[in-house]
Amino acid sequence: MTFDLNDAELPRSSDLIPDGSFAKVTMALRPGGADGEGELDRGLLKLSNTPGSDVRALDTEFTVVSGPHARRKFWQQFTVQGGKVDEHGVSIGWKISKGMFRAMVDSALGLDPQDMSEAAKAKRKLRGLRDLHGITFAAKIRVEPSTNPDYGDTNRLDRVVLPGEPEYARIMAGETVPPQPSHRPARKAAAPQAPAPSWGTPQARPAATPPAWAPPASSAPAPAAPPPAAPKPTTGPAWLNG
Repeated sequence: MTFDLNDAELPRSSDLIPDGSFAKVTMALRPGGADGEGELDRGLLKLSNTPGSDVRALDTEFTVVSGPHARRKFWQQFTVQGGKVDEHGVSIGWKISKGMFRAMVDSALGLDPQDMSEAAKAKRKLRGLRDLHGITFAAKIRVEPSTNPDYGDTNRLDRVVLPGEPEYARIMAGETVPPQPSHRPARKAAAPQAPAPSWGTPQARPAATPPAWAPPASSAPAPAAPPPAAPKPTTGPAWLNG
């Protein structure tokens, strides 16, 4: 059997999305095998690789929907359990992530962040974190300098762009908005380590299979050994229905 490679797509550039870029993005969840709170989030979270850490995180993949960086991806984890706690014993990482998730919902639905009407509050209530799979919102993207010389810099979600901000409507309409670099100082590099073997370069993991009620956020293949499937929800989250 022969293979004709002439019609294969060429590898995409490894260049990062420029620091401070604005884009409309869709977030997909990548189940990590650890249970979250509630039946819907069974097998959804990812355990920390740090010995002794009790952190559980939401592993996410962002795909740019439109504009000059369309179909480009970046990855990020959000702490939802464990880690450092405040004076009330609440996970500080979770408080930060919860605020980010609320902003995503407000951006996706065009909700005024100051709107605390019963209708608006109802749209911010999720049955579980899995309801966030497939949410599309306006974002500002940053470049995060690597602290390990063996790895390159990476893209991260800098912040969610909310209704009322001057860039919001243009981003959601798919227009190109000039970048506004974050001007973050480079973090101090870690001590040099032995170079990783060329075959050990980390590769992005495939995206999680989406829930039945939402279209897949990417065409990546499903993980080879997926965690136990969560029960299929009968309806989508309130914010997805507008």
